[in-house]
Amino acid sequence: MILTILGARPQFIKAAALSNSFREIGLEERIIHTGQHYDRNMSDVFFEELGIPGVYKNLQIGSGSHGAQTGQMLKEVEDEIFEIGDSLKALVVFGDTNSTIAGALAAAKLHVPIVHVEAGLRSYNRKMPEEVNRVLTDHLSNFLFCSSSVGVENLKKEGITRGVHDVGDIMQDSVNMFLPFAKEPADEVIKQVVKQPFNLMTVHRPANTDDGQKLQGILDGIGNTKVITIWPVHPRNNSQISKLNVPKNIVLTEPLSYFEMLYCLNKASQILTDSGGLQKEAYWLKTPCITIRPQTEWIETLHNNWNQLCEPNPKAIETSVAKVPTLASWTTLYGNGDAGNKIASTLQQEL
Repeated sequence: MILTILGARPQFIKAAALSNSFREIGLEERIIHTGQHYDRNMSDVFFEELGIPGVYKNLQIGSGSHGAQTGQMLKEVEDEIFEIGDSLKALVVFGDTNSTIAGALAAAKLHVPIVHVEAGLRSYNRKMPEEVNRVLTDHLSNFLFCSSSVGVENLKKEGITRGVHDVGDIMQDSVNMFLPFAKEPADEVIKQVVKQPFNLMTVHRPANTDDGQKLQGILDGIGNTKVITIWPVHPRNNSQISKLNVPKNIVLTEPLSYFEMLYCLNKASQILTDSGGLQKEAYWLKTPCITIRPQTEWIETLHNNWNQLCEPNPKAIETSVAKVPTLASWTTLYGNGDAGNKIASTLQQEL
């Protein structure tokens, strides 16, 4: 039995591909959803749309401070491990959320082997809670599956060489699997927008959105580009937006389903984001990306301006939008889309 811990949208997408690989070789899996992303448009709809096997349990923990949220997850995951008992062979976590570190801590204390998918990522910015989560999870894990040789080298610098595998990126498996099912958004306004050149925006990190002045600077910069820009608004930003001036070229919409988001990301001229996963998805779909953050874990995507780091102010955003890479400069990154099979095969052999 393998227990998979999920909590946030990008993890659902990755799990869909890996769960498919588990099923193909007969590995039994149970999935726990911590409830970290609790809005239906950010969680339930993804399980339904991606065909992820029925969730064993939704812990419904929801939002809260980092300590409170992680602590409650740790307790609840520990209870689930006790309930499964000796049939549990490993616990799988993805990425760098509070759900990730809570699952890893619970498993480590109970001597359950930990599988970390997307191991070895580093931004080298300990002010980001995600950086703390990923570093600690790597040092607890028994199986560390990296997206590229960069991850392997990062782990080596920290003295981690045992159980490390460069398998490529599981997110690419999902993009390859689901791109044929990408669909035009149901929203009638967005349907009209995607018929013309447009940009896509996703900004949700507290570093960019909790400070109203900083978020206004981002909006002003996008407004100055004059390019019509779709912004699926994360639920946590709704109250902040009501206090700000949203330029007329920014079209607000509810969070999109994964298939709708994939459609927009594939059709967009550019994406402006502070997400981690979208940087890679944009790269694979050959959509130039502007990352409104001081660092990125996905440093390979910075090649030839396919991804650009950008300060959250109008001038920086305008400058970045004006830099468009040439298609001829695009190169293959992060494997060939069979990470899930490699991970499943390794676990089947070694557990």
